[in-house]
Amino acid sequence: MFTAPPEIIETEVFARLPDSLRRKPEESFWARMQHPGENVDCFLEGPAFDRDGNLWCVDIPFGRIFRVSPTGEFTTVAEYDGEPNGLKIHRDGRIYIADHKNGIMTLDPASGRVEALLDRPRMERFIGCNDLVFASNGDLYFTDQGQSGMQEPRGRLYRLRESGQLDVLLDNVPSPNGLVLTPKENAILLAVTRANAIWRVRLFPDGAVAKTGVFIQMSGGLAGPDGLAMDEEENLAVAHAGYGVVWLFDRLGDPIYRIRSCNGLYTTNVAYGGPDRTELYITESRSGTILRAKLTVPGRPMFSHT
Repeated sequence: MFTAPPEIIETEVFARLPDSLRRKPEESFWARMQHPGENVDCFLEGPAFDRDGNLWCVDIPFGRIFRVSPTGEFTTVAEYDGEPNGLKIHRDGRIYIADHKNGIMTLDPASGRVEALLDRPRMERFIGCNDLVFASNGDLYFTDQGQSGMQEPRGRLYRLRESGQLDVLLDNVPSPNGLVLTPKENAILLAVTRANAIWRVRLFPDGAVAKTGVFIQMSGGLAGPDGLAMDEEENLAVAHAGYGVVWLFDRLGDPIYRIRSCNGLYTTNVAYGGPDRTELYITESRSGTILRAKLTVPGRPMFSHT
């Protein structure tokens, strides 16, 4: 996979979900199906920062949305009948959620009210929404992963335009997961978990898709690439779930850092934060911890900061 070993960066534990907020595994259908026989009392995912420096994340099996303060304190903002997976913050302050059970949801951070935005497009349900990202014009790109994989490559990549038009960009992906737009927004980098790869999805000015191909072919781990984030030099952070690593690749796809988990293998998603956005925050889902690594290049500003 690699021509030379990348430099290793160690992480530290920024925050841990307190015992008082952990739940009994038998209370979750998701936990019983996804991790049978295991003690799953939480599964953190979907990190994203708001304008005040708070880190938001989700707890998939128990339908909870947490706000984590800059000092690492967890607050439950919402708990509902769902399986929230990805989370991003709109510039108007609303929180958008890719929910495996319900579709695309919105959360009012002030009231904690969760509502369906897009649950049955064209009278059909999604197979299981996973992650999402905003373009600068407000268009929302999101993945519909479900249980797709190499055995049934039916995962989809969607775009929900500001106008409300829903476009299917890809419908043959073996487990589409995290995604980012390149700085010029003429391509999407897409984590394809079961293929252990990052795809580059080219976008034409009219929004059409062409020349989709493999950008990075990965290997190893118990799962595959999951959440993605990009910094201001177009380096790509890839959370490798089941491997305990976040890789940092340069714009040509060469590895420059191996960011190693200090606590578990389920490094599922990433977000840049801190005062100068040079700190990378990582959800280690199984342990219910958020890890932190210090880097030198700031992450690209989130949609909520524009």
